[in-house]
Amino acid sequence: MRLDTLYTAETPEGIALSLRPAGLFARGLAYLIDFAIRMGIFVGISITVGMLGKMGFGILLVAYFCLEWFYPVIFELTRAAATPGKRVMGLRVVMDSGLPVTPAASLTRNLLRAADFVPSFYGAGIVSMLWRRDSKRLGDLAAGTLVVFSDQVSLHGSVPAAEPQAPARPLTAREQMAVVSWAGRATRLTPERFDELARIAQPVLGPDTSAGGGASASQRLLGVAQWVLGRRGGGAAQTRGGTTR
Repeated sequence: MRLDTLYTAETPEGIALSLRPAGLFARGLAYLIDFAIRMGIFVGISITVGMLGKMGFGILLVAYFCLEWFYPVIFELTRAAATPGKRVMGLRVVMDSGLPVTPAASLTRNLLRAADFVPSFYGAGIVSMLWRRDSKRLGDLAAGTLVVFSDQVSLHGSVPAAEPQAPARPLTAREQMAVVSWAGRATRLTPERFDELARIAQPVLGPDTSAGGGASASQRLLGVAQWVLGRRGGGAAQTRGGTTR
């Protein structure tokens, strides 16, 4: 079984997001990059305040605390939703729903790194990531967050295959665009939402020509989308742009 597999989240608008959780290797490399950056900043501060005696030591302790606990939070709340290490590895932090991470969730997942660290060297976190298909560590489980690959997703895909079906009436150019746009989102919408939107277009659906007459609204509208794209079934009257002639 692969460590990185697809995770599907549904937004409040009914859009299905296909996310690819990042596994142990990618997240481990991102952590090492961030660790090197934090150590570089810490060494720089140490050199700067080294001549201030006890006051400098106090500043150094505060700097270490901020780097250890707030370095990830600050970067995760930016638009990139990722620390520099995660950005190098093409990762980002999101909520389980696929929405941007919230301040409370980011703070929770990072404070609980202490639990992931036990008994040593992030032992509990590594076991959790290897055990779960979504590669969540304990902090992610508590905060409801997910570390995913930030690959760009196309809003419109190819129109699913369907038997071409003429519309019940001629379609305007705007209606044709709406039907094709809807069909191109088949992989991004949940089946329930996809069919719900298709039922809104009932007035343009022709008679159900499927065997047994049991085709759903979405199947029939996909046939109209194929018709609008110029694909014709055998024996069907020729049309142009969704209007018969």
